Amino acid sequence: MTPAPLAARLGIPSGPLFFPVTAYGPDGSVDLETYRLHVRGGVEAGAAAVFACCGTGEFHALTPEEFEACVRVAVEAADGRVPVVAGTGYGTGLAVRWASLAERAGADGLLAMPPYLVRAGRTGLVRHYRELAAATPLPVIVYQRDNALFTPESVVDLARTEGIVGLKDGHGDLDHMQRIISAVRTEAPGDFLYFNGLPTAEQTQLAYRALGVTLYSSAVFCFAPEVALACHRALHTGDRATVDRLLDGFYRPFVELRDQGSGYAVSLVKAGVRLRGLDVGGVRPPLDEPAGDHVERLARLIERGLALTEETK
Repeated sequence: MTPAPLAARLGIPSGPLFFPVTAYGPDGSVDLETYRLHVRGGVEAGAAAVFACCGTGEFHALTPEEFEACVRVAVEAADGRVPVVAGTGYGTGLAVRWASLAERAGADGLLAMPPYLVRAGRTGLVRHYRELAAATPLPVIVYQRDNALFTPESVVDLARTEGIVGLKDGHGDLDHMQRIISAVRTEAPGDFLYFNGLPTAEQTQLAYRALGVTLYSSAVFCFAPEVALACHRALHTGDRATVDRLLDGFYRPFVELRDQGSGYAVSLVKAGVRLRGLDVGGVRPPLDEPAGDHVERLARLIERGLALTEETK
């Protein structure tokens, strides 16, 4: 797939972007059949795209062999109905290797996560992503967060780079994002994509929509697609009353619970998937499982969210 078709498919916000968790069996190995069920269920529920083996999918914890196998299964489960974007990261050489594995597995694009450990300057960061884009035919979305923060000028450079099609923002500085969007619109006009990549992005999506950013990742979609879809529809149609009801009754309490533990952006989501009946196993070290009382609170929150969703029909 060339960059233009992927950008065109992602540019139509037909549903939330699905970041599946990676399923593990009782012995800790990757459970590909459960993963297949998880991905297929998300696609059939109404996801607009599958982002396989990214942050929620514990990219950091997968071996190259596991990564390739999971991406391949995600592609098979999606069956062409929605695009599959795979994670890549670490240093430039390893990012290129993971990109090659993703291409071999049939992925449609890449989400390039921050380089490992180092805090690089503007020139080095841009060079890293340009070299990655030059080394793969897969279109690249750059993930801004942590040690990969870009000036507006740097994003202009990225937007002018063949093969780089978008920026996912996990930083959350709206003034900075507005300046990035304005700079790209002025100096590199085109169909460059922007994504709200903050944890539990629904919580901030009203603000991002005001900047023109309609695409966002939804971890909640992993375990409560009914709630995520109701919120997406309400955002898309301008149903502010429903958005506020879901924010007040489900998303804000969920964010407050998520913030109770380190790594809960992944482990609490996996707990939610298990609560909904699919045994995807736990998380791999260095992440921890959520506390038992927190899982109980999550179960009550899911019930509340589903009830709120029924009220919106």
